[in-house]
Amino acid sequence: MKSFIGTYECKADAKGRLMIPAVLKKQLSAVLQDGFVLKRAVFQPCLELYPMAEWNILMAKVNKLNRFKKKNNDFIRRFTAGVKVVEVDNAGRLLIPKDLMAFSGITKGVVLASAVNIIEIWDKTKYEKAIDDAASDFADLAEEVMGQEDGDDGIS
Repeated sequence: MKSFIGTYECKADAKGRLMIPAVLKKQLSAVLQDGFVLKRAVFQPCLELYPMAEWNILMAKVNKLNRFKKKNNDFIRRFTAGVKVVEVDNAGRLLIPKDLMAFSGITKGVVLASAVNIIEIWDKTKYEKAIDDAASDFADLAEEVMGQEDGDDGIS
């Protein structure tokens, strides 16, 4: 698994194309030729950009769900709604399809934020609001998620 680092600002043009910042493009260089999957995020009004290898790992897990259970079928349908295969063009631009632009509310200002093995793509205003809204709860969240006793997972 490749981990990405950083938060970057850029602009989307009228056609929904955004120029991937050079620092991020360098991090993506090993996976550029394989393409990406772009999808709606589950919990936030943003998009998630999966390198194809990461998407395939995720789909292998989803494919193990029993499709004879209605909730599994409903989950798969909603999870994959609006999924698109996308590529970074020779000029280093990523085209965001119109339906995904509408979902995320992206107009011009864009934030590309690393989220371990994927990149979140946000409308700049919504990203700043999400960060501000979470700031007061982050200490409690960090303790709950990462503050397990030694031996649980080795993180300390």
